[in-house]
Amino acid sequence: MQIQGKYKKLIVGLALDGVGMLSLAIPGLGEFLDILWAPVAGWFMTRLYPGRKGKIAGVVAFLEELLPGLDLIPSFTLMWLYTYVLNKKERVGKVVS
Repeated sequence: MQIQGKYKKLIVGLALDGVGMLSLAIPGLGEFLDILWAPVAGWFMTRLYPGRKGKIAGVVAFLEELLPGLDLIPSFTLMWLYTYVLNKKERVGKVVS
């Protein structure tokens, strides 16, 4: 799975953050679902953002989903913001028109 285009990655990331937050809607069962979702979320993060930063983000997404109470953190959206808005190294040399 290789998603191309920064806005497609944003849409996919928003959807994946939504799936991660769904467990909050199901008291009791949600914690069990988080155990299943955590490795999937980590894997998706490494597919969306290849390389070293994707691996680090994958571990963060895994832990964020696994640890109780952290489901509200939109890790996919935050990674998109880091990659396309905040990371100046990625934007150096790119011509803005």
